[in-house]
Amino acid sequence: MSFDAVQLALIQKQLDHVSRQTGFVMARTARSPGFSQSHDFSCFVGSADGEVVAQADGLPIHTGGAGFALRAVVRKFGDAMVAGDVFILSDPYVAGGNHLPDWTVIKPVFCDGSPVAFVCNRAHQCDIGGGAPGTYNPCATEIFHEGIRLPVMKLVEGGKTRGDLWELLLLNSRYPEMMEGDLRAMLGATGIGAQRLQKLFDELGLERSKMALSAVLAHAERMMREEIARLPDGTYEAEDVSDTDCFEECRVPVKVKLTIHGDSITVDFTGSHPQIKGFKNSSVANTTSAVFVGVMSFLGSAALPRNEGALRAIKIIAPEGTVVNALPPAPMTMNTMFPGADIINACWKALAQSDPQRASGTWGKASYCSTSINDPALGAFSFAHWNASSGAGAVFGRDGFNVISQVVSMGGLALPNVENYEQLYPLHVYTHEFRTDSGGPGQFRGGTGVRYVADVEAAGTYKFMGEGVRTPSGLGAIGGGDGSRGELTIELASGEVLDTPQYGVRQFPPVRVTIESSSGGGWGDPRLRERAAVQRDLDDGVITLDHARTVYGYAEEPALSVPI
Repeated sequence: MSFDAVQLALIQKQLDHVSRQTGFVMARTARSPGFSQSHDFSCFVGSADGEVVAQADGLPIHTGGAGFALRAVVRKFGDAMVAGDVFILSDPYVAGGNHLPDWTVIKPVFCDGSPVAFVCNRAHQCDIGGGAPGTYNPCATEIFHEGIRLPVMKLVEGGKTRGDLWELLLLNSRYPEMMEGDLRAMLGATGIGAQRLQKLFDELGLERSKMALSAVLAHAERMMREEIARLPDGTYEAEDVSDTDCFEECRVPVKVKLTIHGDSITVDFTGSHPQIKGFKNSSVANTTSAVFVGVMSFLGSAALPRNEGALRAIKIIAPEGTVVNALPPAPMTMNTMFPGADIINACWKALAQSDPQRASGTWGKASYCSTSINDPALGAFSFAHWNASSGAGAVFGRDGFNVISQVVSMGGLALPNVENYEQLYPLHVYTHEFRTDSGGPGQFRGGTGVRYVADVEAAGTYKFMGEGVRTPSGLGAIGGGDGSRGELTIELASGEVLDTPQYGVRQFPPVRVTIESSSGGGWGDPRLRERAAVQRDLDDGVITLDHARTVYGYAEEPALSVPI
């Protein structure tokens, strides 16, 4: 018996609700502020065959290619799964991971003794060992410098946690107490999600449960193909470029040849830069996620289901040995941001040639650093200066968001609460305000970055990952201007400004961190911007009067004379 449109919609909504409920439990129970405040995790549901059927919670860069992890579990344990098993993995080369810090906990759900689905939680851990504290090691030149590598393993076997593996995981973290709390939250969240899903499958029965998941995926494929078919056939080429390999200035392009043929898209990365020395190399799973983000956000239809059925309409060609499909032992920890953002931008630029109205200015790239402290009196912890995130690119009909997380998260990574950060860490934030005259000019303005000034009141290790500090990265579209590049300075109490790398690791005493984050690109001719919008920006202090006059052609209205 097949499912009608109403039944399919209800089933999809129930699957989406399970993933959201799983995420809700994770956010309320995890110990790390990166989870409880910023939501650097994603929950999703997969079919027994290893396809993502619902990814309604979290960051799309985590979930778009998450089917690779599911299929790795199926390949290794397909016939050996039993009720109560829970799997864990991270490795991008052998386990379908995107990068090592994102540990994925996967719990199978059974119906009448057979596995029907998986409930999953992929979360960026606080520390996994490696050459630098806090998961990011900008000095890494091979994956072995980046922390513990997890193949597909049973963390819980038949309902009983494996104590030896649990101990091994905690021994490989600088912050074992926090990690233990986070792992328990991941297990608890997937357990709650599995309970919710179990009720649905018990109502449907084994065969109808399998049919329902297959029908949901087929429905998504059909809708995706209908949406693609509305675009004109053709081959469109574009690229996005990084200006560093993490060790020296160089040109690292991600090149794409995107072909629309009928109701399908081929995304060919042939010609992209060979894999690089630094940790900005992408796995196939991560590249797939980035393509999914780029294509789905460009199409923009809220009605399109966000599951792997939609991916069936997209063919990806990612040559081995390049930055979009690196070979071992290339390091990969930065790949969810870069080249993840480069892949999205290249796809946007190519797709914009098929429908310029849907073009987007690119989002500013990261300008911030992170700090790790190990002090006998204060404890050991790491935190990122995420409040200095970038501005987003503008689209037709809407200015870019003025400060938001990186494009790979599509805004899903929340900025942390400043007051809470000051309570948790030896940190005092003096300034957190929008930059002026930095958003890319356009009929619709690119999002401004922020000016962020904070004192870190203890000595620490600083990891610099300033992709957006050397050249403008928020690029304009359809005649829009580029957003300003980012800037970062580290200053001693004496006023001395210290030398900082674009990428690298440094040890500093208590310092002041000042970041001018990069800004998004504008859309369209700035001279076509509505006067009311320019006036609003003036009133908000986002632009100066001189900028309004010279860039937007703003003319002040003469003052009305009042008769005496």
